[in-house]
Amino acid sequence: MNKKQTINFGAGPAKLPESVLFKAQKELLDYSGIGISILEMSHRSSDFTKILKAAENLLRELLNVPENYKILFLQGGGSGQFSAVPLNLIGLNEDRCADYLVTGAWSAKAAIEAEKYGKVNVIHPKLDSYTKIPDTSTWSLNPSASYFYYCCNETVHGVEFNFIPDTKGVVLICDMSSNFLSRPVDVSKFGLIFAGAQKNVGCAGVTVVIVREDLLGKALKECPITLDYQVQASNDSLYNTPPCFSIYIMGLVLEWIRNNGGANAMELLSKQKSAMIYDIINSSNGFYTCPVDEACRSRMNIPFRIRKKEGDESLEKLFLDGASKLGMISLKGHRSVGGIRASLYNAVTVADVKALATYMEEFLRDHQ
Repeated sequence: MNKKQTINFGAGPAKLPESVLFKAQKELLDYSGIGISILEMSHRSSDFTKILKAAENLLRELLNVPENYKILFLQGGGSGQFSAVPLNLIGLNEDRCADYLVTGAWSAKAAIEAEKYGKVNVIHPKLDSYTKIPDTSTWSLNPSASYFYYCCNETVHGVEFNFIPDTKGVVLICDMSSNFLSRPVDVSKFGLIFAGAQKNVGCAGVTVVIVREDLLGKALKECPITLDYQVQASNDSLYNTPPCFSIYIMGLVLEWIRNNGGANAMELLSKQKSAMIYDIINSSNGFYTCPVDEACRSRMNIPFRIRKKEGDESLEKLFLDGASKLGMISLKGHRSVGGIRASLYNAVTVADVKALATYMEEFLRDHQ
């Protein structure tokens, strides 16, 4: 790295494409010549309606979303959906029962939240650590479950699914917050997909929900009205004031993804970027270790330790300090697991990752 620059490897809110930031900066004081900022614009105005519809149309195009699915732009983050999903869907059967596949911190939190509204069946034996996906032969599915829930990329623990679970006809729900639009996905296999925008598709404040129309109108009577998918769908996400600026930023990022080759191109880049880091870990003779089984290592979030499985904390601090001096920030692992974590979302460039890879190689040479 010739000049000092900041490279953000944060797990979210995460890096945004530079061109998106420049455009937002340019339009901040006067959006499209109307004389006011996007931050001041009425959500009922024709100008905001165009922004909202443009974001929806881009999502439909990028993911080939079928016509019988509604796209909602909601508040409350992924954690809000931990509540909204059971409040809307656990009543699909009289027993109020749902299957949960727990493979990390976020699916675990979702399962705990769902227990407030019905019976949760964790479909596999309890894991000692979140480093793998339980073998499908150990899954104990409930054929009368209202839905089957999983998180296809666990941001904290770095576990990612490379397959879509076979639920034997039960409605499939997926938290895609940290790998949304980093690869193509067959939306028609899901009853509902949700994703916080602040990792791959925008800034914090808006959560995308893609829900099949036949699942609307099933909410429990105690469901808060702002979390009711039917209410939000009937009002085009405008029942209450939506996070207007966050939706605007998401629209700019979706446009950037489309202009850079769409979900297919993002997938190729994510494989290239993550391979650069995993290759160094794998060839370091145990100096760097990633706890996650190779079959389900995330392309998005790479957790690793230095020198031993549980990590050498003094060496890891030295690594983080050195990275910070080179302008590489937010590499510290999640507080619940420690160590180091590199998040390689869509806006993180190949050059960014090369800088990290070069530093990792130099650090290995100096300290092995």
